[in-house]
Formats: sequence, C-alpha cells, structure tokens
Amino acid sequence: MARGLKAWIAARITRWLTHESSAEQTPLCDFERLSYEIRPADVLLVEGRARVSNVIKNLTQSPWTHSALYIGRLADIDDPSVREHVSYLYDGDPNDPLVIEALLGEGTVVHPLHKYRRDHLRICRPTGLSRSDAQRVIRFAVSHLGCEYDIRQLLDLARFLFPYGVLPRQWRSSLFEHNAGIPTRTVCSSMLAAAFNDVHFPVLPVMQRREDGELRLYKRNARLYTPRDFDYSPYFEIIKYPCPGLKDRALYRDLPWEEEYICRDRRDRMVRLLDLNVARQYPQGTPPPPNSVNEGEAVSVEVDRG
Repeated sequence: MARGLKAWIAARITRWLTHESSAEQTPLCDFERLSYEIRPADVLLVEGRARVSNVIKNLTQSPWTHSALYIGRLADIDDPSVREHVSYLYDGDPNDPLVIEALLGEGTVVHPLHKYRRDHLRICRPTGLSRSDAQRVIRFAVSHLGCEYDIRQLLDLARFLFPYGVLPRQWRSSLFEHNAGIPTRTVCSSMLAAAFNDVHFPVLPVMQRREDGELRLYKRNARLYTPRDFDYSPYFEIIKYPCPGLKDRALYRDLPWEEEYICRDRRDRMVRLLDLNVARQYPQGTPPPPNSVNEGEAVSVEVDRG
C-alpha cells in the first residue's frame, strides 16, 4: 500500500510540473521553414511552457529548457531494424517528421515534429557530421526508447549547480559517485550528449594541451549536460528561422510595427518622452516632472525594469 501511495503522489507531482500554459503569443520562429530545413541528427532546442520549464530556466540561466533529436521520417532511417522499431512504437503517419525526446512523466518517446508548432525553437546542427555517424546517433537514441525519465538525475544536476558550501553534505550531488542513478533512466540532454559521445563527436569536451604541445580532448560526464550546452557548443551550427525573416535588405524598416507597447507586467512598463534632452537629464527609472518636455522629438525610455 505504501508503494501505491508513493506512486500516486509522484504521479500527481509530475502532472503538476508538466502542466503547460497556453501558447498565447505567436512563436518567434517560422515553423514551416524550420520543418523543411531540419535534417536527421539535428538537435532541436525548445523553450518550454510547463512549470518544470521555469525551474530549468532558473537553474541553467537559459531560455532553452528541452532538447530533442530529429530523426526524420521513417524512410530517412537507413537501418531496417531501427526503422522497424520506430514504426512499431509510433502509430502515426509514416511520413510524419519525428523527434526522439526524454520527457518527465513519459520517459524516452518518439513524437511528431509538429507537436512543437506553437513553440519557440532553434536548430543546433552538428558541424560536419557524416551521414553514417548521423545514423549511428539516431540508432543510439532509438535504443533508449522506453527508458524512464531519471528524476534523480535532474535533482542531482540541480544540486550540482549550487555551491557546495551552501548545501549540507547529504544534499550534495551524487553525479560522480560509483553507480549513481539507474542505467535504464535518462534525461533529454544527457541522452543526446551520450549519443554524440558514442560517435566521438564533441559537444563541450575538456581540452588539455600537453607539454609537447599536443592537444588532447576528454569527454565530459554526459549527465552534466543541459539543453543550453548545445547552443553554446562551438561544434554545433546554430540555425534560426525567425518569423518574419530579415533576409531582404532593410526589410526591418517595413515590419508591421504598432505604435503602442505591450507590457507583460509592471516591471515591463514603458514611458514615452517627447524631448531627448530631458530623457538624458533624468536617470533610468525616474520619470521627468510634468510639463518639462517640448513637443517634437520622440524617444522611448524604459522605466522600472528591475
């Protein structure tokens, strides 16, 4: 009975953490262009909308809270056994572009790419990765389908990011302990880092130069990776497809701007001043007194953004 109660409590907490807010704003990226240009073995970064996403944002100081591996359509998978395994686990349209991801409450699963149509996305493309190694990365990820999400690893990572002097010894991270965690569990970024480690493709390796000048690379612990590391890595090409785009010369001048500002909360207030000289006289956060500006020159100054 105690085990059943524990599972019930864990399920309720997971459901609360994974609850997503509605996508009220138009996403910053052009999903149609992104879905056309993305390639197998690309890493897809997602700015999540769930409660747990806000926790990850605070821990990693990055907007990217989730990472997934794009594997293409079923026909894009070269290995027949891997293709058959994915088709067995995915009962949707075989022509759907697919991603593999580790999700809290679901484990490692395969989902269609259009699941993220309403989210802010970014592509991280491994520079120079060969097709054969890309297929090996996909094979590695497919082999983890069905694995549970490692909540302990997420908590360990959170504890690892805190200074050791702040936490009691029994609360400190166990990421480097022998046999820490359960081998059949994973989190999104750790599974992807391990997949690229499997083909010796660097994400954020540790570099050391020997006395003879020879440079040596060492693989980092895959459990330490977070989604932002793929964005930060110099070995991944960052690809953005903004909506609308700015490819044409001076196109930004023709964007359909509105005159009014949209404020998310009180800290995001904006005030319009009519005189640039007056704006320079008063420090940021201090509005000028009434009737102290002249008509003519318009300028915007941020107020109370802190």
